[in-house]
Amino acid sequence: MSINFKRFVPRPGLVNKQGRLPDPSELVCIEVPKIFDQCLIKRCLVYGEGPDTNTTDCELRSEPLTDPKRYIGSRDFNIKLISVDKTPLKGKPGFKKIVICYTISFYSDYIDCNGVNKSEFYEINRTDVVGKFYCPDSIAQISASFVPVHGAKDLDSDIIKLEMVADALGGELLQDEEGNDVLDITLGYYIVVKCELIVQLLIPAYDYCPVPKEPCEEEPEEDPCERFEKAPIPKFYPDQNLDPLFPDCDDNDEEDD
Repeated sequence: MSINFKRFVPRPGLVNKQGRLPDPSELVCIEVPKIFDQCLIKRCLVYGEGPDTNTTDCELRSEPLTDPKRYIGSRDFNIKLISVDKTPLKGKPGFKKIVICYTISFYSDYIDCNGVNKSEFYEINRTDVVGKFYCPDSIAQISASFVPVHGAKDLDSDIIKLEMVADALGGELLQDEEGNDVLDITLGYYIVVKCELIVQLLIPAYDYCPVPKEPCEEEPEEDPCERFEKAPIPKFYPDQNLDPLFPDCDDNDEEDD
């Protein structure tokens, strides 16, 4: 179904795949970070003594714990870019060898023998090398001033950006060589490395984003007993894992044929 242009209101939303949008009202110039290249780093790390490798890290073991009983899980994963080293590749304009140093931090929760929830903080330092990465130098140099004005500020138009999705794949309570209780974490993560340059783009536009007419919603407080009365009756027993006593109708039909 095509779009009725007279009733069309420009606003954020999904584009109708069966119709088409009306012509934009203007062409505007905006300044945004544009991605010139990106690649994926995928790691599954376990604790291992000695230098870090692509599969081990010596910082995935906790400090000695007091009477731990059970590992619960890990949370609050964070990544921080520490440094970037760029080396131009000969004969390949714009391409560089990138060495990135970053830190991943998170908390791991466990229960001790007294039933008390406790947390252990982990921080691992990693270095990865991207052998060939298109990250050209910006031709224009950017300088800007902000309010209150204390003088102009130079902006880095060449941006290396890291985006991460991480999870603890497991946690094992054991004893180290000195007999201390420790918690070893198996960490899995994905990191997207991006090279961005601040550029000006000419794009079609309709207008400023409309001011929303709906007021901000408030979550009404509900009485716990009322919520309990509305809830369905739960199952009293788990589902059984049983094989059928008789074959289904389709199997019978095939046997008769």
